[in-house]
Amino acid sequence: MTRVSRTRTIVVLLGALLVCAAPGWAQDGGEVEVPDPVLSGIEFSVTVPGDSSLAAQGPPAVRVGGTTTSLAYDAEAEQWTADEVTVSASGAATVEVVANDTVLRSVDTRAIPGWLSIVPPLLAIALALLYRRVVPALFFGVWIGAVLAIGYTPWAALQGLLDTMQVYVLGAMANESHAAIILFSLMIGGMVGIISRNGGTLGIVEQITRWASDSRRGQVATGVLGLGIFFDDYANTLIVGNTMRPVTDRLRISREKLAYIVDSTAAPIATLAFVTTWIGYQVGLVNTAVAGIEGFSEGAYSIFLNSIPYSFYPILALYFVFVVANSKRDFGPMYKAETRARETGEVLGPDAKVDEAASEGEELAPPEGTPHRALNAIIPVLVLVFTVLGGLYATGVEGTGADASLREIIGAADSFAALVWGSLLGVLAAAALSLGQGLLSLEQTVEAWYEGLKSMLFAMIILVLAWGLSNITEVLHTADFLVSILGETLPPGVVPGIVFVLAAATAFATGSSWGTMAILMPLVVPLAWAVLAGNGMATPAHYHILYSSVSCVLAGSVWGDHCSPISDTTILSSMASGCDHIEHVRTQLPYALSVGVVALFVGTLPAGFGVPWWVLLPVGALLLSVLLRVFGRPVDTYTPSEEEMPVGAEASA
Repeated sequence: MTRVSRTRTIVVLLGALLVCAAPGWAQDGGEVEVPDPVLSGIEFSVTVPGDSSLAAQGPPAVRVGGTTTSLAYDAEAEQWTADEVTVSASGAATVEVVANDTVLRSVDTRAIPGWLSIVPPLLAIALALLYRRVVPALFFGVWIGAVLAIGYTPWAALQGLLDTMQVYVLGAMANESHAAIILFSLMIGGMVGIISRNGGTLGIVEQITRWASDSRRGQVATGVLGLGIFFDDYANTLIVGNTMRPVTDRLRISREKLAYIVDSTAAPIATLAFVTTWIGYQVGLVNTAVAGIEGFSEGAYSIFLNSIPYSFYPILALYFVFVVANSKRDFGPMYKAETRARETGEVLGPDAKVDEAASEGEELAPPEGTPHRALNAIIPVLVLVFTVLGGLYATGVEGTGADASLREIIGAADSFAALVWGSLLGVLAAAALSLGQGLLSLEQTVEAWYEGLKSMLFAMIILVLAWGLSNITEVLHTADFLVSILGETLPPGVVPGIVFVLAAATAFATGSSWGTMAILMPLVVPLAWAVLAGNGMATPAHYHILYSSVSCVLAGSVWGDHCSPISDTTILSSMASGCDHIEHVRTQLPYALSVGVVALFVGTLPAGFGVPWWVLLPVGALLLSVLLRVFGRPVDTYTPSEEEMPVGAEASA
């Protein structure tokens, strides 16, 4: 045999071995549809295609290892099903369709211990905590899951590595809904890039800063601007920090306070607003998480909307920003920073380490001489928002009819189509305004769009890997295992609180809100539903626990992100505000912890046991106001002279 022949033979044999190791392969090629693998001791379903003639030799049943389960016939689907089949031991198993002890059909499968099904997501969490890198952690989790789905051999390790991209990641990207989310997120990032470069965003900034005539108003104006730039947290952080820094410096507002306001308005408003770069990402995660829940058909966007009232931390964090800004009180290290700035004019501490060049944010600045017109940002954003709302209504009415309630219409709407329509028209509106007024050339407009688009690429990588990990948990029946061990033992009311703390801890250690959401959402949603089902509470009257659990993944991620020194948005807030990073973390931490504790014990936990959210939010807000009044100490208001007036203030003087 020649060397070429030997090589060809080896390649063919390797290919055959890899094909044989692939999940779902059955030796006998029978028509019995059985999951592969299955979990030992965990019930699974068996489907046998065919009409009622299958019962000609007697009532058909499924037999596994001596245990028989009856098959039920579905005339509409023309198939037989058995829903409570189990394999008692790990290893190879044969599933047989029998009638009067005669084997009619059979197929082989493999049973693995149930605890292995949670290894991929837990491993992803552990690696993310250990190395503080979400992408490698997610990739490794998908790889290990792919190996477990195939077997425990060297060939399985190789095939699992190949399947990581070719089966699971590619499958996630090929999904039409997933592709719509990726497209929406990239397009809205591009829109942000254009309205930043055409001067529209700076126009909004200048309109707001006209009102900032003293240190109190300066803080409130910064917070208002943080709410105004709601469509993206990165854009919010960089734009508000860079543009308000000269204003707050003249008003003797410490860089620590500026960084706090910037950081505590960016992610909270981005996770609450109806149309942001976060929404497509969040809706995509929720959509994947609920896809496998039987008996629950509510749309992902509707679930997100229903979860907003239970987002106690983001809502209370925004409230606390304005209470602190308007009260002229501070506590902890922030009090010392503000006192220093008011009394000495030193907005930075004596030992502060700041990279002023890195904090300039030149990539967001429009070309020199470009007029700053607020309408050039407002119009595209309004086009985006109203197109999405109109698309939701139009597609929802098509499915339910015009007589349905607004909630039913939104629940039945095609949110992915609406988001894509809105992002496309938003980009076109921004481009048309830029070109029509001669603010940017066609080349500059495309470059600005591309720069904005690039800012979303890393998030999209995380999202796609998260979808791949979610696919792995579905193949390994992770949710079924969690149901079996927690579904009837965990009190439903405490589930959202546990989720909130777990998400916060993960985000704190990894520094990534989006990574935390990606890892936890596919586990939390099925778990919450399993707990409800296990306690006989899987009814609309108790859906608030599911909504609250979804919101707690998001809210807990933001809370942990605010407290973490390695958080991307925390670092960006320090950079854009020209603040020493460690000082930003040190001064913000007492405020974030205060809001987080109130959100957990006054909001999330009582809501889990049925207390209405509209009662808890005012109570939480009142408690935070009392806390600031009791522990906060007055800080003098500073009003600059005419020579020190902030930019734009002369117009309102």
